[in-house]
Amino acid sequence: YPTWKRTLARRTRESQMKRFCRAQAIQRRLEEIEVTFRELEQQGIKLEKLLRDENESRADQQTQWTNQLLYLVQKKNNLMTEESDLMIAVQELKLEEQQCQLDEKLRSYMNKEDTLKTPEDEKAEQEILKQLVEVVNKRNVLIQLQEEKRLSEL
Repeated sequence: YPTWKRTLARRTRESQMKRFCRAQAIQRRLEEIEVTFRELEQQGIKLEKLLRDENESRADQQTQWTNQLLYLVQKKNNLMTEESDLMIAVQELKLEEQQCQLDEKLRSYMNKEDTLKTPEDEKAEQEILKQLVEVVNKRNVLIQLQEEKRLSEL
């Protein structure tokens, strides 16, 4: 088993572990965001009830409640933006995993001697190459989407 194959296999495992860890971190953060959404929703409901029920309360108290409600809405919007970014990251991770799998398959066909390749092998190699280009294009679209989003936020 040549050294380059062992190195390649090790690097593949390392990149899979990195993707797995990133996916776990993203999943944890999405769960945290969901819990925070629920908390914000409950706080918002309480503030809305206070604003509706307390018509005879002081104007400065109502202003304070309104400001708190607006702050909650802003916080929720920020979380929604973060959730959207995380969903894009999830898609990117899936495409990255798909690309690695296709790379591995393609490499196995390309390492085969041309004289030993059957017409089916060549056809499969071309199909994998086509799929790989599609995945790379999809990843490019996601990166462009993230860049456009970043620029619009500026």
